[in-house]
Amino acid sequence: MRTLMTERFTLQDITKLRHAVAEQSASCGLHGPRLDDFVLAVHESVVNAVEHAGGAGRFKLWTVDGVIRAETSDRGSGIPQEYVNGGRRPSDHSYTGRGIYLIRRLCDVADFRTGPAGTTVVLTMRLPRGLDHRTHRSMRRIRVTASGGRLFGRFTA
Repeated sequence: MRTLMTERFTLQDITKLRHAVAEQSASCGLHGPRLDDFVLAVHESVVNAVEHAGGAGRFKLWTVDGVIRAETSDRGSGIPQEYVNGGRRPSDHSYTGRGIYLIRRLCDVADFRTGPAGTTVVLTMRLPRGLDHRTHRSMRRIRVTASGGRLFGRFTA
């Protein structure tokens, strides 16, 4: 397990946190629509904590066994069960319920643990296979050619 970040947040931290999640997730190999989906799902979980659970929470981002996970925790009064289910799309006229619905559709796995002492949301996305995510950013393509026309000629890079 490799912890990428852990911090407390309030309303003032949401934008900074979103940018940090995008940067850390990209450095682990998420890219394109999957990166966008993961960052949006994390953003929704953080906004829900601020809006519905007292304005603050705790956030953790880590990688383990080929996945990236984000955990958002708060000390609110819990999420009503009809929202936790998140199976049905809210009506176009509904003001609430979209965040959890989106979270469930944007991530590979979304786990909600909620009760009167607070809520913890764990979001999981599979990382692309075949990359060494610790060195991916620093690797460059090197072109190697043989000169002299012989099978064992001089090589240049």
